[in-house]
Amino acid sequence: MVLDDLGSSLRGTLDTLQGKSRLSEDDVEEIVKEIQRSLLSADVDVSLVMELSDAIETRALEEEPPGGTTARDHVLKIVYEELVDLVGDSTELPLESQTILLAGLQGSGKTTSAAKMAWWFSKKGLRPAVIQTDTFRPGAYDQAKQMCERAEVEFYGDPDGEDPVQIARDGLEATADADVHIVDTAGRHALEDDLIAEIEAIETTVDPDRSLLVLDAAIGQGAKEQARQFEQSIGIEGVVITKLDGTAKGGGALTAVNETDSSIAFLGTGETVQDIERFEPSGFISRLLGMGDLKQLSERVERAMAETGDEEEDWDPEDLLEGNFTLKDMQKQMETMNKMGPLDQVMDMIPGLGGGMMDQLPDDAMDVTQNRMRDFEVAMDSMTDEELENPRIIGQSRVERIVRGSGIEEETVRELLEQHKMMERTISQFQGMGDGDMQRMMKKLEQGGGGGGLGGMMGGGKGPFG
Repeated sequence: MVLDDLGSSLRGTLDTLQGKSRLSEDDVEEIVKEIQRSLLSADVDVSLVMELSDAIETRALEEEPPGGTTARDHVLKIVYEELVDLVGDSTELPLESQTILLAGLQGSGKTTSAAKMAWWFSKKGLRPAVIQTDTFRPGAYDQAKQMCERAEVEFYGDPDGEDPVQIARDGLEATADADVHIVDTAGRHALEDDLIAEIEAIETTVDPDRSLLVLDAAIGQGAKEQARQFEQSIGIEGVVITKLDGTAKGGGALTAVNETDSSIAFLGTGETVQDIERFEPSGFISRLLGMGDLKQLSERVERAMAETGDEEEDWDPEDLLEGNFTLKDMQKQMETMNKMGPLDQVMDMIPGLGGGMMDQLPDDAMDVTQNRMRDFEVAMDSMTDEELENPRIIGQSRVERIVRGSGIEEETVRELLEQHKMMERTISQFQGMGDGDMQRMMKKLEQGGGGGGLGGMMGGGKGPFG
């Protein structure tokens, strides 16, 4: 995720305060130096770093921690609040008819972001349309058309057109019935005069309600000048930060937000049209500091469960608490998890599992777990309906047949059956429970008393890291 190294460094710095009830000036000075190093390494602008670190130092020395609060938690709260203040509020995007203009350099991810944003608006009940005006980059029309087809949203472009302004004008007329128009513009490798002139002409023609600057998370210090020029040309109301699924530092994008006196609208977190998040400052910083993001997690769970339910109407997750837990149920659970996005992103959203815990796992831990789940799915695809409904009938001869049909190792098939048993035992303990019993069981699971679900796959019982 964006700023992963920054988050890890900040968490490591705060962990040095473990066990302390009060802070000395030396403690605060050392913490502030580490925070400065972390932010500068993440390409955050020097002036912003000094402003942020001064605020943290002043508050850490002057504010008294509430009774019963450890020094670490007190500083964590201060760092959290100051970072939230740094990234600012989320860009206002009302769920109503509007025109959005996207600007940015070539390679920043504008075309992909246009389709992703259209998909996001469509999931909110609006009818979006993407208008592709890029006549400069070969393949821009085809890429935009394909992405919009995947997003199942309306698209307009002219592969033979040479005048971007005319394409924009025609596009608005052709998609007049759409609620939200997203106009994608051409980029260049640098802020050339012809790019600025072209985007200014398009801006005048489409008269957007808001213009968003699309920035690659890895842009670094170059973001400052880029943001300033686009702000002077068309005015920037928000920033879309893309490619947050890589090893990007991300600080340059935060600098750009400050430079344009705007805010962040969306985060692009992967390659598919579904890999987009509406920016929420509190959740973003919470994840950065290893505190999870339950709001974003809840949204992903609801969306994934709805999509899984749509594909197979006779499957209802609530039925798990009433009948037997079968391999078919487990298969649907895993499909739902896959729809939630990359496993490391989901883990970051779970309080207590992201952040510090992730720092302690091997670098390839998430890939290993994701591959293991994929092997489980392949094995289940080679099972009969009878086996999926009643795993207890799977003996040695059936295991050998599944191995031949799937190409998966016998050990993996047996691990799948064992994982199912653990999840079945866990779920059976929830059946027939009242609210009070359920709360006690959840506490037990949080303390490591259970072995099912994702926790089991990652370390409970025979997990790949345990």
